[in-house]
Amino acid sequence: MTAPFPTRKQEEWRYADLEALQPVWEQLGEPERIAILPGQSLEQVWLPSGDPVQVRRVKLELGAGAVARIFALNTAEQYGRIELEVDLADGAEFEFFAANIGTGLSTNEIVSNVRHLEPNATSRQVVRSVLNGKAVGTYLGKIEVARDAQKTDAEQSVKAMLLDRGATANAKPELEIFADDVKCAHGATVGELDPMQLFYAASRGLDPAGARALLLEGFVVGLWDTTAHGDAIREAARDALRMVVS
Repeated sequence: MTAPFPTRKQEEWRYADLEALQPVWEQLGEPERIAILPGQSLEQVWLPSGDPVQVRRVKLELGAGAVARIFALNTAEQYGRIELEVDLADGAEFEFFAANIGTGLSTNEIVSNVRHLEPNATSRQVVRSVLNGKAVGTYLGKIEVARDAQKTDAEQSVKAMLLDRGATANAKPELEIFADDVKCAHGATVGELDPMQLFYAASRGLDPAGARALLLEGFVVGLWDTTAHGDAIREAARDALRMVVS
């Protein structure tokens, strides 16, 4: 059974393009469920499909000592959403490296809820957004640390680069902690390209678009340096960045 259509009152759908989502909602169904057995590992690279509306909803369940690493790129030209629910057992490790790249009137968002249910688990989320025109890029990320989840180590790093004054970046990293022996951190920044760096790149012979593309590539593409399967996602990101600066 398909879940009820979301409303703007629900925080996790606050910035969503509901008009774009409505025609495809019936096709989505429940989130895909992936269970990683104790001691096992999973690594996935999520590439954009090329469709104007792209939604990926996944629920990960990590057993004791399991490891999951997700590398994702979100570039839908109308509405893109990556939605993650993650449950971590004792000693599990979760890493998520993702980027929103939006242009024109697009809305791209990443929504995650990582639940540390047992001790000694670690999670790291690194999200970057590059936006021009009137594009919207959003990260809503919640980390929940249960009362028994001592020795939790959780981190969220969110940065956005706005190339036009009409673009919008939303960032809401959130912590809900009930244990007392934990290490949790989050940070969010929104900025523009550094004029001095652009000047330096131009002095080396790059045209303005090339200089912007080079700096943005450094801002985004390094997200996927730690995966052996990153060539395709890095090339897709470069293609998207060329559209953003053109």
